[in-house]
Amino acid sequence: MKGVRGGILWGILATTALGLIPMYNVMGADGAVSRVALTSLNGIISVPPSIKDIAFQFTWSELTDAKGILDMIVVLFTFLFLDIFDTMGTVIGVSEKAGYVDKEGNVDGINECFMADSIGTICGAALGTSTTTTYVESAAGVADGGRTGLTAFSTAVFFAIALLFAPLFLAIPSAATAPALIVVGMMMMTPVLKIDWKDPVEALPAFITMVVMPFSFSISDGILIGMISYVLLNALCGNFKSITPTMWVLAILFVLRYIFI
Repeated sequence: MKGVRGGILWGILATTALGLIPMYNVMGADGAVSRVALTSLNGIISVPPSIKDIAFQFTWSELTDAKGILDMIVVLFTFLFLDIFDTMGTVIGVSEKAGYVDKEGNVDGINECFMADSIGTICGAALGTSTTTTYVESAAGVADGGRTGLTAFSTAVFFAIALLFAPLFLAIPSAATAPALIVVGMMMMTPVLKIDWKDPVEALPAFITMVVMPFSFSISDGILIGMISYVLLNALCGNFKSITPTMWVLAILFVLRYIFI
């Protein structure tokens, strides 16, 4: 509110510092361990563990019959849709905040965004990590003035450095990062002003999308159910011109996903 550069980061650091004081134990049991670790140099600097036991450890033994192949295809397309719509929701939301969305709702450079996300997802999976994908926390960088790839590159460099100081950064409690995400969420709400709230056919799917996301802990589920409701409402109202063939196909696939997966 005061326009301080890096205000969100300063807030995280201030709350973490407060949590290190025993009488303000906002960290809970983990905080006590963190305080002990931070009293010595050995508790701050760490050597990243080896990934030889998880990197490139592919298992093909389940693909020897038709059932195994079918199961793989189901899982493959499930993760494909989840990743596509998670990325799409994040990219559009962050781009809207950055001013990279034109009057028609198109995002400048969205192909490059999806390419970067797909490469990251593939590399992360091959190295045995959890899903590597686009995160909505990027809006914090945009809010602080970041508009180019240099912002993302700088973040990547600092993440690499953080590997050497894992105990230090693991001492940051959720009580410090949760408020930052609340602020980011507030920043992401700006585009709702462009929704035509007087038209239920437009407003209801948008509302359903926004409500489902936090309750399901999934951006993709919000978009999937929002699209199903959009197609269904327009079909019931006879607005078939508003539904493209692609939307019909996706809506049917999404319904089948919730029925069979």
